[in-house]
Amino acid sequence: MRIGLLVCDHVRPEFLGISGDNDDMFRSLFADHDEVEVVAYDVVNGELPGDPSEADAWMTTGSRYSVNDNDPWIRNLEEFVRTVADAGIPFVGICFGHQLIAKALGGSVVKSDRGWGVGVQEVEISEDLGWGTSVRVLTSYQDQVDSLPPGGKILGWNDHCPVSVMGVGTTMLGIQGHPEFETAYSEALMESRRGQVIPEDTVEAGLASLNEEPDGSRLADWILEFIEHAREASPR
Repeated sequence: MRIGLLVCDHVRPEFLGISGDNDDMFRSLFADHDEVEVVAYDVVNGELPGDPSEADAWMTTGSRYSVNDNDPWIRNLEEFVRTVADAGIPFVGICFGHQLIAKALGGSVVKSDRGWGVGVQEVEISEDLGWGTSVRVLTSYQDQVDSLPPGGKILGWNDHCPVSVMGVGTTMLGIQGHPEFETAYSEALMESRRGQVIPEDTVEAGLASLNEEPDGSRLADWILEFIEHAREASPR
């Protein structure tokens, strides 16, 4: 299975020694799946795929940017999301990509008045996914999906992020959390933003939550299961 990874940001140089760059994190996420080939496109620097059919499925990294920014690369990527949706090719949006699906397909994204979501969060899961009743995932976000696009459905939620997992049709899946993150990287991000970008008390709560083991490998399995089912259901 060829997964086209749309790289929407790069890890700060001082953090590269933790888990590598964003594409390295996603390759590690699927390291136990020999059938998966992750092919990266440096979208944040203007490298977009020529055609949606270049991959069996598409996936985005997170980003420090907002989907509401007017940077040309974001608007071009938004159009690519619509093209992939029209083609019936599976698309999995992670964090920024989760929000991008919503915005590109007619929903809305806002900077949430609930503040930053950081650390490990437990997300209640809809039985429609067949993923069990809940999952723990590392997070780092302040924007949230505010309204679903037409055909959108909430598949995962918690009090801080009511749209934690979202489906649109049978081929589009958005996950607000970061299954690809390692705990050490989450900790480094929080510490680097302590008191300046993220309030002290939010950082402290986020660091305390790291005692809970995130379910990254479970999410990797479930994402691939979703892609397989989406490919089977696609009319293409």
